[in-house]
Amino acid sequence: MKRLLTFIGGILLVAIGIIGGIFYERRELSLFTYFIETPRRDVSTVPEAKKERNILYYKCPMGLPDYSQTPGKAQCGMDYIPVYEDEAETATGPGEIYITPEKIQRIGVKSEEVKERPLKKIIRTVATVDYDERRLFTINTKIEGWIERLYVNATGREVKKGEPLMDIYSPDLVSTQEEYLLALETRKRLGPGALPDAIEGANSILEATKRRLRNWDINDAQIEALEKNEKPTKTLTLHSPAEGVVIEKMAVQGMKAMPGEKLLSIADLSNVWLYANIYEYEMSLVKAEQKAKVTINAYPGKVFNATVSYIYPYLNTDTRTAKVRLEMASPGFKFKPGMYANVELESIVSPKAIVVPEDAVLDTGERQVVILDLGAGRFKVIDVKVGLKGEGYYQILSGLAPGWKVVTSANFLIDSESSFRSTAQTMLGMEHGKPKDAGPGLKPTPTPPSEHKGH
Repeated sequence: MKRLLTFIGGILLVAIGIIGGIFYERRELSLFTYFIETPRRDVSTVPEAKKERNILYYKCPMGLPDYSQTPGKAQCGMDYIPVYEDEAETATGPGEIYITPEKIQRIGVKSEEVKERPLKKIIRTVATVDYDERRLFTINTKIEGWIERLYVNATGREVKKGEPLMDIYSPDLVSTQEEYLLALETRKRLGPGALPDAIEGANSILEATKRRLRNWDINDAQIEALEKNEKPTKTLTLHSPAEGVVIEKMAVQGMKAMPGEKLLSIADLSNVWLYANIYEYEMSLVKAEQKAKVTINAYPGKVFNATVSYIYPYLNTDTRTAKVRLEMASPGFKFKPGMYANVELESIVSPKAIVVPEDAVLDTGERQVVILDLGAGRFKVIDVKVGLKGEGYYQILSGLAPGWKVVTSANFLIDSESSFRSTAQTMLGMEHGKPKDAGPGLKPTPTPPSEHKGH
């Protein structure tokens, strides 16, 4: 019995020790939690200091496109409301995107104001100098004969107006002169008392022979000399009809010349023509009587004046160009046919056009767009209708107004970002007319406007 009580007592002592150990362990753990973790909870529950919010700009509370950098009254009559930096992206209007000032500076965005100004276009082309067709002369004879003497015997020789070119011997010429002298002598012998019919017949023969001589290019001075000398001349002298240069020579001294046969060709080079080619899309800017500036490599540093005289009524289908003729004076035969010339034609596209720098227009092939700078980091891609280009500017036919600002540098990057955001919003999809949840940390954005589609 004593042993049993001793055994029971030992078991109780062991149980009391185990229970005490467990209690001690839990107490130590509770103290650790109290002194270590509790302060950590207290620190985390301390409210943070409220950060100061930066105001980017002010906008109209009614949603109108009215913005300002300073507080005041909006166009609607109400006070502007501030747009804070953390609200800038969600404060953009339909079709707009927001870019932070840091990113704007990093990508080098530059903008320029849309202006209204006269727009000129300078058309530059190459021309070829050629003869003035109205100043080309052919020397021939109207009577059969032989070239007895040739005064001008070389191609390229300059001749003066009225200068003798050649002497032609013709038996027909001699006989006609003798007939004229005979008719003249007959009229003198008849006297005032002769029969009227005889006087009339003599005068008729005299006038007929005189007309024949004139038809052979015998001038009145030569006829008067014939009457004075009363002796026929053996040869007919052909004179130059103009001042110029001999460009063709077929005549040889001693050769027989037939009526109508070309003997010499003379070109008056005091005035020349220039033939230039103008592209099809520039034809509307070229008019007759339009002035042009001409430079020629043979005379560096000098500028000459020309005038558009004719625009040919057909187009070269291979080069898609039209032929234009210009006239230019050539004092001293300075300009030689065959020379190349650089031509500048200045045309007024519009005396009062809305223009933007050509770098501001993005051409996709199907549409032309510009990026509006709305200020405060806001941009918008819009379609425009573009006209002609001149002096580094595009004429805007519709889509812009003077005073607006367009992006002229880094606009491709902004357009890419706008297209990326538009694509991302489309991929997020729409459910019952509302954007799907974009996930934690992302804010849903409005559906992009139709003007971004396909861009």
